[in-house]
Amino acid sequence: MTLPKPPPRHEKRVLLYALASGLPAVAATALLLWQGEHSSRLVWTVMLFVVVTWLGFSFAVRERVIFPLRTLSNLLAALREGDYTLRARATEGDAMGEVMTEVNLMSAMLREQRLSALEASRLLRNVMEEIDVAVFTFDSQERLKLVNRAGEKLLGAPSERLLDLTAEELGLGGFLQEAARARRSSSYPEARGATVSAAARFAARGGRIVCSCSRT
Repeated sequence: MTLPKPPPRHEKRVLLYALASGLPAVAATALLLWQGEHSSRLVWTVMLFVVVTWLGFSFAVRERVIFPLRTLSNLLAALREGDYTLRARATEGDAMGEVMTEVNLMSAMLREQRLSALEASRLLRNVMEEIDVAVFTFDSQERLKLVNRAGEKLLGAPSERLLDLTAEELGLGGFLQEAARARRSSSYPEARGATVSAAARFAARGGRIVCSCSRT
């Protein structure tokens, strides 16, 4: 069983089209030269010039088409990796320039959204630090992503040791499984056996669950 032949790459197709567009003119030139009463030296000289020019422009067309696509690929890869500082040179009045302009606008928009998210996160952290109630923020996989000072004190460990732990590992899994508001008492060995009365409050905001716990 023979496998189907894969289609030629985009670069090869562009080159083949460029060569095919100039082939009739090259063939006609060769035919006219050989049928005319010209010396062999003149014929070969003209044919060499025509063929070299034909191949040179064909490869130039290939590079002219491929280079902007590679630039666009690099820009999109940078956006995927979170680098929004790169910009493409956009030429007004052509299709590729419009594409580059849209990519630049998208990059600027993502950069503004990232800065806004960082500012909001910084503000949230500052507000949480001032709250005397323990606040734990979990992601959709129930891993801790944010905790304030009261939460660190409640669990008896710094945030560096608590972040990315699951709710079950922290002993908060039961609170995340409660529906609406609930009250539950729990003992934390890290807090020297202190009894904790926890009010679990749930919020489905952007895939995050916020559990607020206070010590009594």
